[in-house]
Amino acid sequence: MRPFWLAVAVAAVLSTSAVAQTLTIGVRGGPDSIDPHFTATGTHAEALKHVFDTLVWSGDGLELEPRLALSWKAIDTTTWEFKLRPGVKFHDGSDLTAADVKFSIERIPLVAGPNPTTIYVRRVKETKIIDPLTVHIITDGPAPNLPNDFIRLFIVSAKAAAGLTKESANEAFNSGKSAIGTGPYKYVSWQPKGDLVLDRFDGYWGEKEPWARHVRKEIANDAARVAQLKAGQLDLITRVPASDVATLKRDPKLSVQTIDTVYVFNIEFDVRDKAPTITARDGAALDKNPLQDVRVREALDLAIDRKALAEVAMEGLGQPVNQLVTPSIFGFNKTLGERKYDVTAAKKRLAEAGYPNGFKLQFAFTQDRLPGDRQVGTSIAQMWAAIGVEAQANAQPAAVFFPARTRGEYSVSMSGWGTLTGEAHYTLSSLAHSNDKERKMGAFNVLGYINPEADRLLQAAAIEMDEGKRRKDLEDVNAIVEKDRQRLPIVAVGSAWAMQKDKVTIKPRVDEDTLAMNIKPAK
Repeated sequence: MRPFWLAVAVAAVLSTSAVAQTLTIGVRGGPDSIDPHFTATGTHAEALKHVFDTLVWSGDGLELEPRLALSWKAIDTTTWEFKLRPGVKFHDGSDLTAADVKFSIERIPLVAGPNPTTIYVRRVKETKIIDPLTVHIITDGPAPNLPNDFIRLFIVSAKAAAGLTKESANEAFNSGKSAIGTGPYKYVSWQPKGDLVLDRFDGYWGEKEPWARHVRKEIANDAARVAQLKAGQLDLITRVPASDVATLKRDPKLSVQTIDTVYVFNIEFDVRDKAPTITARDGAALDKNPLQDVRVREALDLAIDRKALAEVAMEGLGQPVNQLVTPSIFGFNKTLGERKYDVTAAKKRLAEAGYPNGFKLQFAFTQDRLPGDRQVGTSIAQMWAAIGVEAQANAQPAAVFFPARTRGEYSVSMSGWGTLTGEAHYTLSSLAHSNDKERKMGAFNVLGYINPEADRLLQAAAIEMDEGKRRKDLEDVNAIVEKDRQRLPIVAVGSAWAMQKDKVTIKPRVDEDTLAMNIKPAK
């Protein structure tokens, strides 16, 4: 018989080993469902990249890399051929085939929720299965950006998700029944706004993960996330508040890493005839929507001190921006100048537009999505007060904000948008093109903005295979957006991660995704 003390020692070693192979991180926001096609929200996609692979992968610097597709090429002006990786297994042991790709593409329009994922397949007219490992994607015209769009094309099991509707899909995926992917981790359990638990998939086609279990704890409260890290309850936390970065750097048990991301805070103005949350300062109705006057929009732009927002509200974890995309993005316009901050000029523009005493508006923004969102939103409201515009700060959880924004309930709002595909067309066609369901552009432009020249250029860029011409079209749209000022770029978001120095290291990504695949044991 094994001596009692030996049995205890063996059990202790096994227990320690299991704990050492568990990666527990605290995230500010988690998924909204386990159905990867439900929403395009960044935190949703970030979590589900562990369970479901994409056809094309976005590398740490947003470069395109093979994933489930080993290769792709345009074989004529409207046909892309994708060759699938052989030997890929779903978590239930079944083989990945072209049928799963076709099924995944075709189900997206049927189940997409409040932040529609249809933007990733909007150019797809038809999907043809050539053989079990080859698909042809027929597009609605030349589509030079199709591989870029497919970095968010999550592939689900056609067998596991068969027959699901918009009403039944979330329940089937959340229960685990349909949560069958090909990713490096298998779904175990999820509590909305709580813990997402994943186990390593040992049948994964790629590099074996060092973590036997990965737990993602959704902790929206920044202070609570920091406290749990310092108490040793978490291995790593995301989106460290800027105010805590210096303190955590001084803690000998912890390390901190930062990076400038591609996310840009931007403000959207309502240019419809009726703006539901704008009144005179005394609360009386206005004869017309003041935001339809470009001079009013210019005034609100001039009243924003972007440098102060980056340095004070974001405590150094931000950069002032002058357009909706950051300098590394294809289509960034280098000729556009720095946005001016001039309170006197802002007041003059308001008076010229017929609002010398300003007006009142509700200003909505997220409070739990990107670092500094609440602080930046609150600070902008105070800046507008300096020119006589009484802005009532309305900070909302992202889960409340985005559906309401999509319904057009906010006349003035701020959110973050990241150009995750590396090309400006992704952002501009979603935000600056008119809302055109037939062309599948402008899905996130819900407040009436239309500029025919911007539409023309974006439609041209969508089918232009010549890189130089496409770049020029996108640069010109950025110039139009600056002139019209219906949407104001504010600051680019920096991000910070803090972690147990002796436990883990991380390779940060510019899209801010925090993936277990980028986190390795420190020793």
